[in-house]
Amino acid sequence: KMDTAEEADICRVCRSEGTPDKPLYHPCVCTGSIKFIHQECLVQWLKHSRKEYCELCKHRFAFTPIYSPDMPSRLPIQDIFAGLVTSIGTAIRYWFHYTLVAFAWLGVVPLTACRIYKCLFTGSVSSLLTLPLDMLSTENLLADCLQGCFVVTCTLCAFISLVWLREQIVHGGAPQWLEQNQQQPPNGVGQPNEVPGAGNGAAENAPVPAPANLPAENAAVAEVPGVQGEPAEDMEVDNEDEEDAAAEDAADANNGAPDDMNWNALEWDRAAEELTWERMLGLDGSLVFLEHVFWVVSLNTLFILVFAFCPYHIGHFSVVGLGFEDYVQASHFEGLITTIVGYVLLAVTLIVCHTQGLAALVKFQRSRRLLGVCYIVVKVSLLVVVEIGVFPLICGWWLDICSLEMFDASLKDRELSFQSAPGTTMFLHWLVGMVYVFYFASFILLLREVLRPGVLWFLRNLNDPDFNPVQEMIHLPIYRHLRRFILSVVVFGSIVLLMLWLPIRIIKHILPNFLPYNVMLYSDAPVSELSLELLLLQVVLPALLEQGHTRQWLKGLVRAWTVTAGYLLDLHSYLLGDQEENDNNANPQANNNQQARNNNAIPVVGEGLHAAHQAILQQGGPVGFQPYRRPLRFPFRIMLLVVFMCATLLVASLICLTLPVFTGRWLMSFWTGSTKIHELYTAACGLYVCWLSIRAITVLLAWMPQGRRVILLKVQEWSLMIMKTVIVAVLLAGVIPLLLGLLFELVIVAPLRVPLDQTPLFYPWQDWALGVLHAKIIAAITLMGPQWWLKTVIEQVYANGIRNIDLHFIIRKLAAPVISVLLLSLCVPYVIAAGVVPLIGVTVEMQNLVQRRIYPFLLMVVMLMGILSFQIRQFKRLYEHIKNDKYLVGQRLVNYERKGGKSSSTPPASSPQE
Repeated sequence: KMDTAEEADICRVCRSEGTPDKPLYHPCVCTGSIKFIHQECLVQWLKHSRKEYCELCKHRFAFTPIYSPDMPSRLPIQDIFAGLVTSIGTAIRYWFHYTLVAFAWLGVVPLTACRIYKCLFTGSVSSLLTLPLDMLSTENLLADCLQGCFVVTCTLCAFISLVWLREQIVHGGAPQWLEQNQQQPPNGVGQPNEVPGAGNGAAENAPVPAPANLPAENAAVAEVPGVQGEPAEDMEVDNEDEEDAAAEDAADANNGAPDDMNWNALEWDRAAEELTWERMLGLDGSLVFLEHVFWVVSLNTLFILVFAFCPYHIGHFSVVGLGFEDYVQASHFEGLITTIVGYVLLAVTLIVCHTQGLAALVKFQRSRRLLGVCYIVVKVSLLVVVEIGVFPLICGWWLDICSLEMFDASLKDRELSFQSAPGTTMFLHWLVGMVYVFYFASFILLLREVLRPGVLWFLRNLNDPDFNPVQEMIHLPIYRHLRRFILSVVVFGSIVLLMLWLPIRIIKHILPNFLPYNVMLYSDAPVSELSLELLLLQVVLPALLEQGHTRQWLKGLVRAWTVTAGYLLDLHSYLLGDQEENDNNANPQANNNQQARNNNAIPVVGEGLHAAHQAILQQGGPVGFQPYRRPLRFPFRIMLLVVFMCATLLVASLICLTLPVFTGRWLMSFWTGSTKIHELYTAACGLYVCWLSIRAITVLLAWMPQGRRVILLKVQEWSLMIMKTVIVAVLLAGVIPLLLGLLFELVIVAPLRVPLDQTPLFYPWQDWALGVLHAKIIAAITLMGPQWWLKTVIEQVYANGIRNIDLHFIIRKLAAPVISVLLLSLCVPYVIAAGVVPLIGVTVEMQNLVQRRIYPFLLMVVMLMGILSFQIRQFKRLYEHIKNDKYLVGQRLVNYERKGGKSSSTPPASSPQE
């Protein structure tokens, strides 16, 4: 063959011409010099690329099978039966293997962990003797497996945390006191060593070593109590001495010195290089996972014994000895509190043994280093528990106590709820505290974008890439963390008093009938309160909070307040800087160097809480300090600024607590005619109305300078868009959820809850609310699933957005098909039950039975038809597989053919050609 350029056709891969035994094919849309290819070259390329289509034109290659001439038109029964038996045998083998894997990981491992845990904490010798029999016991299997899964999860998390903490110590450097003890000569036995947390000693006057990843200038200005008056040159000399000492330690470690930092003999970094998840869990078909099961059980036992059994009994003996047993039992968390007491005593014992008890045994440097590292592990664990567990819990309880009058509750009510469900009560208060800390940190980040760098020197800069809270936990002494914790509690508690307790008192004095908020649940209400609460929390409020305008408005209010306060108090230079006009589009960051200049400053945000709100952090730019002009009577002006800020926060809190609820109550009273409405609905309604009002005002203010004609055009455009949005909302958020909720009620809820001798009652509002949740779940599952028409349409609707909404596309492609399917699912069973069945002449009881059970019956029929069609497809695949195994001799590549003068697969506009 010759192309238009009168050149021989060649293969796109090997660049050779076709021969009678190796002809050329054109299997895809590509033209020109890449049109043809040998079948052997294509097969080799497909094996290499692991794709079944052309990477240029995206056309899928097709092969036609070539069977043996003696193949019968239909396979014999014995061949089908033999292939079926082989497939069943393979399926049984895989089923047995995966059952063994599931039994080992979901049965043996958690059950063993739970039984060993119970045996150790029983406290009797008989439990140890009967442990083998307890392992084989079949009592409480499900409960013990669930509890064992929790124990295994805790032990694995502890193991991973231990390995990660070791990496932090290795890469970030050991604390100064541990390094000093390593470098101490033998004749210095009688010299006092610094006890971490004691507040005195040599290490307190020495600089805290910065993490290894900090630059030199940041390491030179590390926060050091006691050396704040020293010049930077002396600190740099100290750092050079430390670097020399570290280099000597590294040289000793390379020469096999016993004080190697890698004291652990296990190579944890290389332990899992040759393992994959499939091989480790046994999903690759091998039995190697049985060894891993044994090691996991052993690791669980070891960690339960070391990290739970020993600290618990140390704390138990201490609590009993001190006579605090009754108080601990009254807390309903005896195990947790006793274990924490044991860890505290263990930390004290470790550091005493490290600094005093083994001071004479200087030769055993490895033992001393091991004790020091164990103390660091216990110290970091306790600090994490305090700052991520205790601090949010304190904030949550303080928020609840300060808001009791807002809900007409008392401390007695909280005490009764705690005694009835202590775990749930503590978790809810901890969750509320975490949300409070999260939004406080978010507001601080917003302030840093507005204020001059250096204003918030007393608050920790969460955007600083050099800040590592774990390194501070490792290096800083206990008294520093305790001081930060106390000040954090004072500051957060004062803010709650200012923005919650005081506004509530003012509201009760000025508006006596406004409070309390009505948040009672009524079980006999026609509309399920819980369903509507889920609707508001899952759909309405996230949609409001996701609007980008809310944060911009808050930022604009903060900037306006800052400018006003700056000019009123002559603190404009201090708050915004002298060059703030040139930096309006920048995101200013706070300065850690300013914090180093004020070494007695204490950050109020607990550093251990950064793990909770790390998702809101953005990597900041370079950290810098911006100078400012200091006016006369500067301290007095700062005091006035603080008073002005407190008054502003109080007024803002009063507005947020009253305006949305008042607006929502007024609007909901017109709709329902009742004044006793759940305040979650009134607050959400009022919040949305206020948000829409502010949005409309801002839009009109932005349009005002453009003239009346532009405003009319904009109003016309927005009116059309709003009308389209309302139509789409009625269809997608009104009709479809209502039909979906009603169908769910008829298929699932009514047959399970209502007996045959009773008439089911349907509440459209409740069905609609549940339908919204079901529609949201179905849409999320559809978007996560494989590509099909519904997923394509939903993605297109999301991509268009509200501004480019296509009403015709949404109705034709999404609303009409879905509504048709739901209406058919609702109407066809009803027509059969109410119209066809009575014509047959059956009894009234049978008619009632058919009407009540036809919906779940048809659902079962549809599911059986789906299963049957799936099995038919599987049998066809098995038939083809048997035929190919016995009679297939080869495959021939199929050329791309054009149908009716047009390509069956339209090539792209820029088809690749040479």
